[in-house]
Amino acid sequence: MTITNKLAVSSAAALLSVSLLVGCGAGTAPSSSEASASSSTSVAAVAETPSFKTISSSEAQQMMESESDYVIVDVRTAAEFAEGHIPDALNIPVETIGSADIAELPNKDQLILVYCRSGNRSRQASAMLAQAGYTNVIDFGGIINWTGEVVQ
Repeated sequence: MTITNKLAVSSAAALLSVSLLVGCGAGTAPSSSEASASSSTSVAAVAETPSFKTISSSEAQQMMESESDYVIVDVRTAAEFAEGHIPDALNIPVETIGSADIAELPNKDQLILVYCRSGNRSRQASAMLAQAGYTNVIDFGGIINWTGEVVQ
């Protein structure tokens, strides 16, 4: 056998060995220590990510009837807000929300109920508020699902 043939056979054997090892390991479950480490990492990552709750507009309406220390935030544009909004809502357009404190929302622990037109911007704004340190943010979607009073 020539040196070239020996190298080819050795390379093929090595490749086959690696393929078998990788293939055999793919279906095995992680050891308990690996699973524990993976689980801790996942939980830590979730715990460090600021979050908010999402509820329906009817649940938000019930909260507004039972709670007293809350603020309603409409994150639509000023023009959309002028066309009609939930009574006592503050208009803080989503485009104006950043990582800086918001003057209209001085208490970062206060219950903040967030809505927009359909639910997309309220979800974005709620995430941004949580990221900015607000701890009690609830997204209740869009005014298109609101059955309560609307004022202009």
